[in-house]
Amino acid sequence: MNKLLSSLLILTPLLAGNTYAVEDADPALAEIVNFRQYSPTFASAGQPSREQFATIAEHGFERIVYIAFTNNQNALTDADQVIKGLGMEYMQVPVDFDNPLPADFYAFADSMQRNTDKKTLLHCQVNARATAFSFLYRVIYESVPIAEAKEDMNTVWQPNEVWRDFIFAVMRENDKSPECEDCDWTLPPPRGQ
Repeated sequence: MNKLLSSLLILTPLLAGNTYAVEDADPALAEIVNFRQYSPTFASAGQPSREQFATIAEHGFERIVYIAFTNNQNALTDADQVIKGLGMEYMQVPVDFDNPLPADFYAFADSMQRNTDKKTLLHCQVNARATAFSFLYRVIYESVPIAEAKEDMNTVWQPNEVWRDFIFAVMRENDKSPECEDCDWTLPPPRGQ
C-alpha cells in the first residue's frame, strides 16, 4: 500500500446495526479485506485474492467493478482474465486516489444502472475508494439515507479532504446535500496526532 494511502486511511471498528453487516456475510466473504454487504445485490471490498474471486463467484456475484490501477502493489494484473474465467462480468474504472473525478463515479454508476439486479462487487485496494463510491451510489440512486450510508463508509474510513470534497461535488451535481443530523464530515486528524 503506498505511503500516502496508508497515511490517509483511518480505520475504525465495524459499527453495529447495519442491515447487511459483515458479520452476517458468509465467513468466506468476510475474510476479504474490508468486505461490506449493503444489499442482496451490492457489496464493496478491498482487493480479493485469486482464490477469493472464486468464492465470490460461488456466492452468486455476477459483476466485478475494480476502481483502482492494475499497477497497485496488491492488484492482480490478470484479474480481468481470472474474473471472466469464473463467468463474471469485469469492468475497471482507474480512479486516482489523489484526484478522483466525477466522471469516474458516473462511469461506475452508468454500469450499475444498466442492470440494477446484477449482483455486484465494487472493489479497490482497501475499500476506501469503493466505500466512497458506494456511499454516493446508494444515496443518489438507491435513496439510502445519508446518515446510514455515511455510517457504513465510516466503518472503513473517514474520507480525507480530497475525497470529502469529491463527495460533496458529486452530491451537489445531483441536487443532494451531504448534511444530516448525525453526519460529521470533520477531517480526520493528521496521522500520528
